[in-house]
Order: sequence, then C-alpha cells, then structure tokens
Amino acid sequence: MSAVPAGDPSGPTDHGSANPGPTEAGPPEPGPVPARALAGLRERKKQRTRLALVDAALELFVSQGYEATTIDEIVAAVEVSQRTFFRYFATKEDVVTSFLGEHDQLLAESLAARPPGERPFAALYESLRVVLRTIAEGDPADSARFRRVRQVIEATPSLMAAQMARYGAATEALAAEIARREDVDPVEDLRPRIVVAFFMAATKVAFEDCARLDIWEPATVAARVEQAVALVGRTMRDWV
Repeated sequence: MSAVPAGDPSGPTDHGSANPGPTEAGPPEPGPVPARALAGLRERKKQRTRLALVDAALELFVSQGYEATTIDEIVAAVEVSQRTFFRYFATKEDVVTSFLGEHDQLLAESLAARPPGERPFAALYESLRVVLRTIAEGDPADSARFRRVRQVIEATPSLMAAQMARYGAATEALAAEIARREDVDPVEDLRPRIVVAFFMAATKVAFEDCARLDIWEPATVAARVEQAVALVGRTMRDWV
C-alpha cells in the first residue's frame, strides 16, 4: 500500500506506470502566523477590551453616578479581572480623562504640523478644527462615548477638577509649541501663554455653555466650540 501525501486528495499514485504523470497538488498546510500579524491581533484584542471597559464604565457612571460606581462593578460588567482593568487604567478617573487625552494629543500633533509662518491663533484654531471634525464625524460608538464623557464630567465635581488639571497641562504644551514656532523664549516671553490662554478659555466657555443648554450631540458641540473660538478674534479687536 502506498502512502497518500499529506493534503493530497487524489488518492494513491499509480506506481504500475513507468512514467507516472503529475499528480494534483493538495492545498498547502498552513504555516506559522507571521509575528506582525500576531502583534496586530493582540493589539486589536487589547483595543476591544479597553473600549469594553470604557463603555461599561460610562454606562454605569451615567446610570448610577461616578462616585457610586466601583471598579468591581465595571470589571464584573465586562467579565474581566481587576488586574485586567489596571492593565489599561491607573485609576477610575483615567477611564474618563484618557478619552479626552486622546483629543489633546491630536490637537498638539495638528499644531506641530501647521505651516511655518502661520499666525499663532490661526494655527491653534485650524488645529482645533481637526479635533472637532474627528469628534463630529466619528463613528456612532465614538460619538456615544464623547456624549457620555461630557455628561459624566459636568455632573461630577471631582472630574471637573481633573478637567481643569488637564486644561493646565494642555495649555503648557501648546504654549511651548507656539514659542517654538515663533522662535521665542517661553520663559521670558509671555505672549505664547497669553494667546493659548485666550484659546483655551474660549473652548472651555463653549463646552460649559453646551452643558448649560443641555447640548450633548457631538456634531452640535463641535460646531458651537468652533464658533466660540472664532469669536475670540473679533472680541479682542472690538472690546480690548
């Protein structure tokens, strides 16, 4: 009896023939998964787990309050361990602030990419528009997260304090980038910090105004923030 080659569906070859013809090749055996593909799969799985934790946490924060929600309840909703939670977030607060931190990073990257010679406030404004388009045009899941994050922050004094700390850190980073672009000393020259302070104040006022008017839809919030920042230039020209 002749052995059938692994994966060959054609059966045993005819050894009675002096010149056997070619046999039909079977499908190749699967080889090892490339390391890059494995790394991609791991990253996607990690991202899914992280977003599942964010979504579960935000749902609990909205329904029963941020302070009343425990990490045990969050991990139970996702059916993972506390150890898994702390692999992604240092604290419960990070679940909320890390989402907005991604917007801060995008703003900083967009500012660094603006054309040289562009006036500082214009560069800040155009960089903000990139972030606002990302918010307004995000997929429905991201839009829902943004809406819940804003609702939770506005309803939670401790998160409002964290929000102010985030504004402070973002202000320093943006002022340093404006100073670099304008080739001035950020310690001796106050102008970078002044222009960024006007810019950040406008965004803060716009977000707070949306909360006051119970506006949470990302596209509407984005439009109102953009309008508020555009108003700064006219206000400074007319009122100062």
